[in-house]
Amino acid sequence: MIEELEGQLDSFEAVERKRALAGLCELADMGKVSLPQIGTDVNIHCHTFFSYNTYGYSPSKFAWLARKRGLGVAGVADFDVLDALEEFLDAARLLGLKGCAGLESRVFVPEFATRVMTSPGEPGITYHMGVGFPRARLEGPEKNFLLNLRNIAQQRNRELMGRVNEHLRPVELDYQRDVQVLTPSGNATERHMCLAYARKANELFGNDQGLAEFWSQKLGVEVAPSWLPENRGILDAIRAKTMKRGGVGYVQPDKGAFPLMADMNRFVAAAGGIPVLTWLDGTSEGEKDIEELLEVSMNTGAAAINVIPDRNYTPGAKDAKLANLYAVVELAERLGLPVVMGTEMNSPGQKFVDDFDTEELRPLAPIFLNGAHIVYAHSVLQQKCGLGYVSDWAARNFENVEQKNKFYRNLGASLNPRDEDKLRGLSEESKSKEILEIVNLSSASSSRDERRM
Repeated sequence: MIEELEGQLDSFEAVERKRALAGLCELADMGKVSLPQIGTDVNIHCHTFFSYNTYGYSPSKFAWLARKRGLGVAGVADFDVLDALEEFLDAARLLGLKGCAGLESRVFVPEFATRVMTSPGEPGITYHMGVGFPRARLEGPEKNFLLNLRNIAQQRNRELMGRVNEHLRPVELDYQRDVQVLTPSGNATERHMCLAYARKANELFGNDQGLAEFWSQKLGVEVAPSWLPENRGILDAIRAKTMKRGGVGYVQPDKGAFPLMADMNRFVAAAGGIPVLTWLDGTSEGEKDIEELLEVSMNTGAAAINVIPDRNYTPGAKDAKLANLYAVVELAERLGLPVVMGTEMNSPGQKFVDDFDTEELRPLAPIFLNGAHIVYAHSVLQQKCGLGYVSDWAARNFENVEQKNKFYRNLGASLNPRDEDKLRGLSEESKSKEILEIVNLSSASSSRDERRM
C-alpha cells in the first residue's frame, strides 16, 4: 500500500496526489511508516514536474520524500512558473516539514553583455532565481510579468522545435500533443522536448539497431546501446547536438530574448520573494569577475546567491572547482548573502540531497543550513504578515545585514511548521525580539505536546 500511494503522489491529477498524501500521513500516524527526526541536511532547489524533474516528482512527492529523509529544510524552484508553490507548502505543513518555494529563469545583464556567465556560450545571459515566494496567485504587474516569463519560454521552445523537426525528419513532434502532455500544466522545457524526441524515435524505429543508426546519423555521435531508448546518454546528446550552442536548432538569443536582471529582481521583490543570483562553478569569464557580478546584481536588488555543490567537487579531489566553491561561499559570507543551495534533480543521475558528510562539504554544511533557515523564515513571515527578508519592515528594524541574517536564521531554526499560523497577527509595529519570543514559546509548547503523544 505504501508503494502504491507513493506512486500516486506523481499523478497528474491534483485530487489523486492530495488523497495519496493524506493516506501516507495516516499510515505514518499509525506507525506503519517511520518518519525520522528532523536533521540538518537541506535541498531548497529542486525542480518538480511542473517544469522538469528527471524522476517525475510532483511537489507532494518531493515533500514526502524530504520528510522521509529527515531534511531540515526543503524547497522547490521551477522554471518560469510558481505552479508548485501552493501544493508544496500545503504538503510541507501537513508533514511538519520546513518548506519554501521559488522559480528559476534566465535574464540579461547589460554590464556583462560581452561575458559568458552561467549560460554556456551566451554572453550577457545568466540563470537567475527568486526564492521564498509567499503565494502563487499574483495580481497586477507581477501577474503579467510571471505570465510573460512562461509565454516567452514556450514560444522559444516552439520555434526551437520547428528547427529541430526539420533536421530529425521523419521524427517530428507536435508541441501540444507530444511535448506539453509530459508536464501537468503544459510548462514544457527543452528536457521535455528531448524526452519526446527519444520516445517518438523509438516508436518509429524500435529499440534495435535501426534506432541506434538513426541517432548516430542525425546527431553525429556513436550511440551506445545503454543509451537507448531514452536514457541519459541519448537525452544529453539530443540536447547538445540540436538545442544548445552549435546544435542544428540553436539560434543565438539577443538581449531582448530575456528580461533584464534588474526587472527580474524588481518582480521577485514585489511578489514577496528574495531575488537570488545563481553561480555555476566560477570558470566562465563572467564568473571569474564574481565580485563585480555580485555588485551589479546587489545594486539591482539581489539579496542571496545560489550554488549547486554536487557539481563542483569530486570526493577526494582538491581541484579548481572545489576551490572556487569555497571562494564564492566565503565571499557570500563576507557580503552577508544567504547561500541558497540544492541539487536541482532536473537531469538524470542528480542526487536527492547533497552528501554533507563528505570531507569537501562538511565545513560548508552549517552555512547552507543557515541560508535555508533564513529563506524558510522569510517565506513564513512574508506569507503571514508581510515582514519578510526584503520588506520595508526588515530595512527599518535592523542596523545591518548581520543583524538581519541572525534574526531570520534564528527564527527559521526555531519555528515549528505546525506553529506558522501563530505569526499571522504580527504588524509593522512588531519588534524582532517579540517575534522570536512568540516562536520560542510556541516551540516549547509544541515540544511538550509531542512528548505527551
